[in-house]
Amino acid sequence: MGAKDDGAVLDLDGHEVTISSPDKVFFEERGETKLDLVRYYEAVREPLLGAMGGRPVLLQRYPNGAAGSNFFQKRVPKNAPRWLTTTEVSTVNGTTSEALVAADVAHVAWAVNLGCLGFHVWPNRADDPAHADELRLDLDPQPGTDFDTAREAARELRTLLEEVGLTGYPKTTGKRGIHVYLRLEPRWDAYEVRSAAVAVARELERRRPDLLTAAWWKEERGERIFVDYNQNAPHKTVFGAWCVRARPGAQVSTPFAWDELDDVHPDALTIATVPDRVAEQGDPWAPMYVRPQSLEPLLAMHERDRDNGLHDAPWPPVYPKMPDEPPRVAPSRAKDPDA
Repeated sequence: MGAKDDGAVLDLDGHEVTISSPDKVFFEERGETKLDLVRYYEAVREPLLGAMGGRPVLLQRYPNGAAGSNFFQKRVPKNAPRWLTTTEVSTVNGTTSEALVAADVAHVAWAVNLGCLGFHVWPNRADDPAHADELRLDLDPQPGTDFDTAREAARELRTLLEEVGLTGYPKTTGKRGIHVYLRLEPRWDAYEVRSAAVAVARELERRRPDLLTAAWWKEERGERIFVDYNQNAPHKTVFGAWCVRARPGAQVSTPFAWDELDDVHPDALTIATVPDRVAEQGDPWAPMYVRPQSLEPLLAMHERDRDNGLHDAPWPPVYPKMPDEPPRVAPSRAKDPDA
């Protein structure tokens, strides 16, 4: 590591990356700095790149650290280093921009230098935008539920996937929820992947209506875990595995093995503890990358639901209206003739 004015110059992956104000505290409760965050990503290099390497990322920037204000940045600035790998991405309405590709740790460090505390990852590789090769099942706790409730929901999801011959790979969200991922064969687009997620959400609700819900409208969810199928909508990004949250405790969205489900707790998985965990246990998602799976069993569930008369599930409001989507109005307002 060299020095440049008040910055640190790091040699990463054959590139010089300048970290300005390396001693700037990013996590006031713990004291870790901007440079500490870069060193964290160096320490978890292999699993980090296994999860998001080669994928476009949306940057969530906190210029003044985790306690400060933030904004999302999709476009790589014009004055970025020439060695940065970028790719064209588009929004729902077709607006295009050049996004950063998580090509290596040098790219991650460059983003951290901008104050990036949160990498939101596309479900496709930059070199194959037509295929979504990840299914992301988001078990989202609602008011009145907690991480223990999410654990129970994850058990139900694991059972369902195993019944159809699939293996899910869980991670903490870094907050209260759990994400379960499947790396897919690159054969399906994001619309088909979302359809599979809708089918999973509906089946889980049928099996455990006391615990799980596929209800898009918050007023209908109750004290249950919402299976957020729309995390798989086209152009949707999800907070990345091994990435550090902008929380006072610097919690990490951490992959874990199913046999850890009863004991793992998101608050204990931090920038300080996760590197040792990786050194001791390796990457619990490693098998996922070498054995991509088929979406066919879940698409069969989707077709069964459609044959039984179920229409499409609601989409987020920023998306175009879909052909057989239900009305985009909350049930309580739909009953109001003046709504």
